[in-house]
Amino acid sequence: MAMMDKIALFILLIGGINWGLVGLFQFDLIAWAFGGSETVISRILYIIVALSAIWCISLFFKRNELVETSKEGHEIKD
Repeated sequence: MAMMDKIALFILLIGGINWGLVGLFQFDLIAWAFGGSETVISRILYIIVALSAIWCISLFFKRNELVETSKEGHEIKD
């Protein structure tokens, strides 16, 4: 998996946890940490999470690179 894919998935994971906190406890961690949801830094972070989600859409269309090892120990790639 490419480094950009991993970074996007990590950011999306953080955003998902934040939305879970909003849904369960009405607590926005990003807004709390950065002085409210209307601050510039909070809005930038929300935009970064959204861009990460858009990037992760491409993961649905990437081909899986599955490497299987045969009984003889040779690698077989699709």
